[in-house]
Amino acid sequence: MTRISLLERLKEIQKMPRYQGRDITTISSVLSNQALAKHIEVCEQAAGLAPRPDKKAAA
Repeated sequence: MTRISLLERLKEIQKMPRYQGRDITTISSVLSNQALAKHIEVCEQAAGLAPRPDKKAAA
């Protein structure tokens, strides 16, 4: 997954009620793509979402 795709996904998660009033995006500037993907996975799990499959893994 490209960095842009990961950041767009993170923005979607940021809009969820669980994260309103909290900033989960600023940390992305210092994370590698692999760490960013893990951060997104953890945020999705905390929000009660099933993590989306990585397009690379599905191919």
